[in-house]
Amino acid sequence: MLLGVAALAAASLVLGVPAAAAEDGVAVGYDVSHPQCGDDLPDEPAFAVVGVNGGLATRPNPCLAEQLAWAAEQATGEVAAQPRLQLYVNTANPGQVRDLVTTWPSRGHSPYGRCEGDNSRACSWRYGWERAAVTVRKFFVPAAEDARVDPDPGAYTWWLDVETTNTWQTGSAPARARNRAALEGMAARLAGSGAEVGLYSTGYQWRRIAGRVPEGSPLHHLDSWLAGSTSLAGARATCRRDPLTDGGRVVLTQYVAGGLDHDHSCL
Repeated sequence: MLLGVAALAAASLVLGVPAAAAEDGVAVGYDVSHPQCGDDLPDEPAFAVVGVNGGLATRPNPCLAEQLAWAAEQATGEVAAQPRLQLYVNTANPGQVRDLVTTWPSRGHSPYGRCEGDNSRACSWRYGWERAAVTVRKFFVPAAEDARVDPDPGAYTWWLDVETTNTWQTGSAPARARNRAALEGMAARLAGSGAEVGLYSTGYQWRRIAGRVPEGSPLHHLDSWLAGSTSLAGARATCRRDPLTDGGRVVLTQYVAGGLDHDHSCL
């Protein structure tokens, strides 16, 4: 599950209704991940977004293969602007508590210079790049092969799930710059495979974590998927909000109905 509204709704999950019954006859998509393991998922979504991680950037979704198979078999493609099967990944930057984790990089190159294991933009970028590499190689590819869907990561749109419930650097503009570097590293690894990459968050959480994205950042042009709505009407209105970065567009919005995350295409 993704941000706060959806997480609170998980406890009262009501599933099994077909996407064809969407409000006002509008075809919608759904996003699912580890909280839905073992649940009956909706029939015939217009499109589906599946979470590759299990809530943390370092942890796999234990039912990823089953959910990929569901998306591939059930998604109708009724919304032409949205790929039938999309993916999202959890993100983080634990540089301020790097002594408490085992995944902080000790060395490596980045656009910000060489990482030497310190709390720097260079190591933040390497952290993001390595987390995305593990997510693709160890989590996604084996599950895709089990589900008999295309294991090429470049065949999909990948959304970077940016939320305050994960571990981020805080307290200053340099901390936000390091967080942006971590996201840039993840985006670079995914885009390097040929994938389309976008950003998922709310405006409030994005500002707290990443701040304003400068034009020179590779995040600047990425499209946005905005969370936080509780109805289709709210999701439609959210399409008119500012994107997370000045160079992107709002292409997707999320709302909760019947305890399940629904997704509305703005295109």
